[in-house]
Amino acid sequence: ESDCICDLKVYFHKRHKQRKSIMGISRDSRHKRRLTGGRMPVHKKKRLFESGRPNANTRIGEKRVRRLRVRGGNYKFRALRLDHGNFSWGSEQITKKTKVLDTVYNASNNELVRTKTLVKNAVIEVDATPFKQYFQKHYGILLGKVQEGQQAEKVSKSVERKRKGRDNFIDEKVKEQFNRGRLLACISSRPGQSGRCDGYILEGRELEFYLRKLDKKK
Repeated sequence: ESDCICDLKVYFHKRHKQRKSIMGISRDSRHKRRLTGGRMPVHKKKRLFESGRPNANTRIGEKRVRRLRVRGGNYKFRALRLDHGNFSWGSEQITKKTKVLDTVYNASNNELVRTKTLVKNAVIEVDATPFKQYFQKHYGILLGKVQEGQQAEKVSKSVERKRKGRDNFIDEKVKEQFNRGRLLACISSRPGQSGRCDGYILEGRELEFYLRKLDKKK
């Protein structure tokens, strides 16, 4: 019996050492200093509701999402890999599901661009095909490079009249991007929280701003 008790003591001692070596992610502010530089007296221990979790670091790849149970019995959806998302074209007031091709700019960290990490407000490149098809169907105008012998499809006179009555204005800088088959877009969802990569096509002054930033990087 004494041998058994000794073995248990050794076992629990090892477990205790292992547990002490594992550091959790804490979101409390008791360990921080005051604005003046003074140290705060720690009057209570860590709480479970102050704990955090590791980053999702969502990358571009075949869809891989994990469900997490969080406080209150709610669920978060941790996207580990995503390759598609819903992107809205503001001036046309449409949304299309399209493929995410690349990460090109991130205001917070260049390392997130190198590793192709998808986070909120990252500037990415998406496939222009769904938007090109919409523009052709809605206005009868072919955007981007036109192949030899390619012609607009024949439609009825009533459809032609409808198309003439529509305002087919398009931002010149957006129009240029259709030649490459890629559009610059901004992520507005949180892939690590909602498990989705949704956003909007960049246009106007916002697009000009990011194009200047990308030119500086070159």
